[in-house]
Amino acid sequence: MNTFKYFPAKTVNEACELLSQYGEEAKLLGGGQSLVTLMKQDFVSPSYLIDIKGISDLDYIRYDETDGLRIGALTTHRSLETSAVIQEKFAILAQMESTLASVPVRNWGTVGGNLAHADPASDLAPTLLSLGAEVTLTGPNGARVVSLDDFFVDTFETALQPDELLTEIHVPNSSEGAGFYYKFAQRATDLAVVSVAVNLILDPDDQNLCRDIRIVMGSVGPTPLRSRRGEDLLKGQTITGTLIEEAARVSAEDAQPTTDINGSEEYKREIVDVLVRRAIKEAAARA
Repeated sequence: MNTFKYFPAKTVNEACELLSQYGEEAKLLGGGQSLVTLMKQDFVSPSYLIDIKGISDLDYIRYDETDGLRIGALTTHRSLETSAVIQEKFAILAQMESTLASVPVRNWGTVGGNLAHADPASDLAPTLLSLGAEVTLTGPNGARVVSLDDFFVDTFETALQPDELLTEIHVPNSSEGAGFYYKFAQRATDLAVVSVAVNLILDPDDQNLCRDIRIVMGSVGPTPLRSRRGEDLLKGQTITGTLIEEAARVSAEDAQPTTDINGSEEYKREIVDVLVRRAIKEAAARA
């Protein structure tokens, strides 16, 4: 690990000023679960390390019946997992967090750092995408809101500019439905080989009719991928076993897996098919 200059930022403005000053030579340190590992392996060697863990203003979970859910970027995974309001209103988030790594990792790792790291195998990203989340990116010229659909650019690349930091995640109330997250991994604490997050909203007047649905796949592309064809098959339709099978099939076709040590492309598409079917059925049962 190379030497670097360390700055403990106490406010968002201070962090923005440091990022503006040092640009791409600087890295932000939140929980450090991903960054420190990369530094130890010499994959990244920042000249300046800006520690934002002390910015207490970015550690919160707030819910409003009109506005929805707002999560500060420094909120830990464990806080999401154990939050009563999330368990009640957005149960898929709490359920997903219980599968993420280990309790020590969840106690220290932050949701903002997870998203900014943009690992294609992230558990959090597909789940928040299924909920139609958006993120606030703050820089020296102010803040801007970006849909999570547009946030992920490529493997480990996001829409963040060098002088910006992710400060908040917003989940609108319109996303309140029933969801489920499935993850296939070699071991329970491992990164996903394939993951699927489904959020289903039924018509209040017909509990068999799909009003809206999001199907998001992780670890099968450079970024989390939505199966819009699978979604379109179910939107506005009465949910049947045949439709679920077809949505799962086209979702597997929409995936972009690559062959690696975890399995072949064909093998991963088969897993997508199985997990999408299970996730839709589980979400429908919960709805």
